[in-house]
Amino acid sequence: MLLGLLAGCSNLPETASPESEITPEAAPPVYLEVVAVGDIMPGTDFPENQLPPQDGATLLAAMTPVLSAADITFGNLEGTLMDDGEPEKKCKDPAHCYLFRSPARYAVLLQQAGFNVISLANNHARDFGETGRDASMRALESVAIRHSGRDGDIASWVVKGQRVALIAFAPFKNSHDMLDIPAARKLVAGLAASHDVVLVSIHAGAEGPDALHVPFESEFYYGEDRGDVVAFSHAVIDAGADLVIGHGPHVPRALELYRGRLVAYSLGNFCTYYGISVAGMKGWAPVLKVRLNQDGAFIDGQIVSARQIRPAGPAPDPDHAAARLMKTLTEQDFPESELSISNEGKITRKSTAQAVQAVPVMSTSTSH
Repeated sequence: MLLGLLAGCSNLPETASPESEITPEAAPPVYLEVVAVGDIMPGTDFPENQLPPQDGATLLAAMTPVLSAADITFGNLEGTLMDDGEPEKKCKDPAHCYLFRSPARYAVLLQQAGFNVISLANNHARDFGETGRDASMRALESVAIRHSGRDGDIASWVVKGQRVALIAFAPFKNSHDMLDIPAARKLVAGLAASHDVVLVSIHAGAEGPDALHVPFESEFYYGEDRGDVVAFSHAVIDAGADLVIGHGPHVPRALELYRGRLVAYSLGNFCTYYGISVAGMKGWAPVLKVRLNQDGAFIDGQIVSARQIRPAGPAPDPDHAAARLMKTLTEQDFPESELSISNEGKITRKSTAQAVQAVPVMSTSTSH
C-alpha cells in the first residue's frame, strides 16, 4: 500500500527549492547626462581679425574632458559660422553694435570639444542676416552637430533609446518667439507628445552685472523687450519641458527647481574670445552638468566653475567662483527652493541631502 501511495504521488509537480530560484537582476536605471554652457563666440574676423592663437586649436582644450563626457552637450553660439559676406544687422545705437563672424571651420572646434547640439536663437545669430544663419547651420551639420534657432528649426534625435528634442527660443526676429508664451506652450506640448525628454534653450533677459537677479517680470535692455524669463520657463515646463537652459545676460544667474524640472536662468559667458567683455563676473564661465531620469525629471547635478582669462580659453577655476555666486543667487531669488548647492557646486534636492545625513554612520570598530 505504501509503495502504491508513493507511486501515485510521482505525477505531482516538483516544487523548486529556494536555492534553485533565479531572480533576474534589476536593470540599471536609465538616465541622461546633460552638459550645458552659455555664450560661445570663438573669435571673429569681422570687422577686423580677432581670431585666437593657433586658429583656436587649444581654445577649448582645458574644458574638453568635462564637455565630452556627457550624453548631450549644449552651448549657445553668438554670431555666425561663415567665411565671407556683409552684415545685414542694423543697430539703433552704433556705440553698442557688435557683429560676430567666426570662420566656418570653427565648427570643428566645437565638435572636437564635445558639443553635439547648439542654439542659433540669439541677438547675434542674424548679424549677417538669414544668409549668415544658413551658413552656421551648414557648418554645424557638416560636423554632425544639431541645432535649433530659426522658427521651425528643432533638433530631434535618440539618446540611450530616449527620443530627445531641443528647441531654442529668443525674443528676436525669425526665432522661436519667447515673447509669445501661448505659442511657445503649444510648440513644447507638441514636442512633449512625441518625445521622451524635451530641452528648452532661452536667450533672454537684460545684460551685465546689474542683471544678476531674476526680476520676476519682463526685462528690457536698451528699450528692447527681453521677456519674462520666469513666466516663460514655468509655462514651457507646464507644457512638458524637462530642462530650461538660459543664457543672454552675460553673467550667471540662479537655478530653480519647478515641478521637478530644473531651470538655469543664465549660464553667462563660456568662451567669448574678444569682442565680448569678460571683466569680473562676466568672465566666470559655469558648466552645468545635470542628470535626468528617463522621464526628464531632475536627479542631481554639478556646477563646474571655469574662468575666461584671455588670450586663453575657459579653464577650471579652483576657487569655484561661478558655483558660489549661483548658490548665493539661488538662495536669494528662490529662498524656498528645494535645491541645495554646495560651495563646490554640487546640486541636490534638500530632501535627498537630509535623507543622506540621517543615515547612521557605520562604526569603524565593527570586525569581520
